Amino acid sequence: MESRRERQRAATVDEITRTARRILVEAGPEAVTLRAIAREMGMTAPGLYRYFASHGDLLRHLVGVLFGEITAALEAGMARAAKGDHGGKFLAVARAFRRWCLAHPREFSLLFGAPLPSLDDEGDLDFADQCGREFAWTFVRLFVDLWRKQPFPVPADEELDPSLRAQLTRYRDDVLGVDLPLGVMQLFLQCWVRLQGAISLEAFGHLNFALDDPEPLFELMLAELCGLLNLEYEPPAG
Repeated sequence: MESRRERQRAATVDEITRTARRILVEAGPEAVTLRAIAREMGMTAPGLYRYFASHGDLLRHLVGVLFGEITAALEAGMARAAKGDHGGKFLAVARAFRRWCLAHPREFSLLFGAPLPSLDDEGDLDFADQCGREFAWTFVRLFVDLWRKQPFPVPADEELDPSLRAQLTRYRDDVLGVDLPLGVMQLFLQCWVRLQGAISLEAFGHLNFALDDPEPLFELMLAELCGLLNLEYEPPAG
């Protein structure tokens, strides 16, 4: 059982995090400073160091919280798909990811835009790293499950570009630690690049020059990805 002091500390950390997020949403990532947060909370900036070792530490905690929120949204979307409906799960996760990102453009920018200097990775896994990996593994597990239960066509390992083959081997063995053909890893990354790329273009307003509503184009991309994965595409309800 947590002590009263531990509960008070957790409540203060939560308030600091919520305040940082509110400033992020209202003014952008550059405005999320210790001084601004302290001012909003009626504290002194040095007082925040009792809870976070640095500005970067605070931002990384916020990053972890946001990754946790996205992961929960993805899992909730996946849970609504029928059991055994691999296509439904894939589409639910992709659409849930897009919905969250478009509903939270400032948060999306912090997570997937240009890295802030104070968010440089110092090598040790921390809260942000762990939450980021849990987010990534939502997609990885979905892809692995699909491959094992409903395999899709992929190139043989020897057909891959030698340089790409070496990089995919390192990513598979050292980062993910999964037992999959390299062709599956290549297709996983191809799908991820297209998914995040399409969402990024829309979230950052880079499709406004041509489209008022990019959703139909996004759905066309999902239909193409379903074709690559031997999944049945179903348009969104309504």
